[in-house]
Amino acid sequence: MNVMDSFRLDGKTAVLTGSAGLFGRQIADALVEAGAKLFIASRNTGNLESQAARMRQRGYEVTAHVLDQGSEESILALLEFVLNRAGRVDILVNNSVLRPMSDWSSPAEDFARSMEVNATGIFMMTRAFGEQMAKQKGGSIVNIASVYGMVGPDFTLYEELGWGTPPDYYFHKGGMIQLTKFAASKLGPYGVRVNCISPGGFYNNQDRVFVERYARRTFLGRMANEEDLKGVVVFLASHASAYITGVNIPVDGGLTAK
Repeated sequence: MNVMDSFRLDGKTAVLTGSAGLFGRQIADALVEAGAKLFIASRNTGNLESQAARMRQRGYEVTAHVLDQGSEESILALLEFVLNRAGRVDILVNNSVLRPMSDWSSPAEDFARSMEVNATGIFMMTRAFGEQMAKQKGGSIVNIASVYGMVGPDFTLYEELGWGTPPDYYFHKGGMIQLTKFAASKLGPYGVRVNCISPGGFYNNQDRVFVERYARRTFLGRMANEEDLKGVVVFLASHASAYITGVNIPVDGGLTAK
């Protein structure tokens, strides 16, 4: 196989959760641009349908389906829908995230709700789709974690900005990295690869003071942009990474290496 061809996803069926957010939009673009048939899923059906329609206008094969990641019934319904439409599933990108907490002082109930979706939900997604891939003797699962699953918070970044720092996010993103290793071990004998990406902070017109502080923490001197995840997602989803599983790749401009 030509090395450039190994990055193509032609003939592959991909499922992406949380497709409308900052990371989700570029991940969706990356998958379809590489040739995949894409199913996008989240709770917000209005945003989903609008996104799918826009992508179809560009000539891509994209289908939307509602998903409540906190419900195993909803997860299994999504899997059944994909199998009925496409016959198989080759790629799962676990990108969806719920953010009920605002800070350390948020109610404990918010932490519990976060775990229901962001921890238990990710497990249920990975198990359901991973077992289907195991039946097919192949597939790739890509989990979108965060550098904040790898390091603790630097509160000096937020001084005098009045921003909260939710502890649940650190908890479940760190857990996602470990779940990736567990699932890679469990599913590897069936030809299913499970890997993780830990993005750094994404530029979204934040306060200039924060942006400058954050940029100084990185080797590359900037925050992540709307293109920075596309290449690594396609790499891990495709045959180009055929002998890679159980890894976590920081995409953070060097923040965690500094």
